[in-house]
Amino acid sequence: MDKGFVWYMSYGSNLSRERFMCYIEGGAPEGSTSTERGCRDTSSPIRDEFVEIPYPLYFAGRSGRWGAAPAFIGLEPVTNEKTIGRMYLITKGQFMDIAAQENGLDELDIDLDKVKDKKKLRVSRRMYGTMLHVGQKDGYEIFSFTSNNDIQDVQFAKPSIAYLAMILSGILTNLSLTKEKAIEYLHVKPGVREYFSLNELKQLL
Repeated sequence: MDKGFVWYMSYGSNLSRERFMCYIEGGAPEGSTSTERGCRDTSSPIRDEFVEIPYPLYFAGRSGRWGAAPAFIGLEPVTNEKTIGRMYLITKGQFMDIAAQENGLDELDIDLDKVKDKKKLRVSRRMYGTMLHVGQKDGYEIFSFTSNNDIQDVQFAKPSIAYLAMILSGILTNLSLTKEKAIEYLHVKPGVREYFSLNELKQLL
């Protein structure tokens, strides 16, 4: 594994590069009640790009940041499932700092070689306490984090309108995706399909 840089893949509020930079430089992402402290290294990502992975996206629990259910992905890939993510090529240290912020911790030390070997590794008891290795791109490993509980073990919950609007706006910065396709993508996800109609999601745009 390259010891300097890794891809961090986000599938929730950080689909927008502008909001993601709050976790790098510090600040309050739009719609969040928390101010992020940022990374010790505030350098911008070398690259960012969209990706699709075969891990199921769902909404569960409650986030103090967003006031409702946040997004997670399942712990295992599933045939015919698709989650749209945005990858940021950042330093290994920045990835550790972002994972710590998302888990409300001062710091988090993650053995990424072990995550790669095992595909998933629980590193804390917090909300996003399981690290996932979801692939490789251009010689760099792709990592993300999610709940310690798998999708079949959780009760789906309703996300906030503001949170869904953020995800939609982030997805739509991918110019190859139409508004209609973005809404259809989000509407079928557990936690959204139970609480929102297609027309309600269209109002977010």
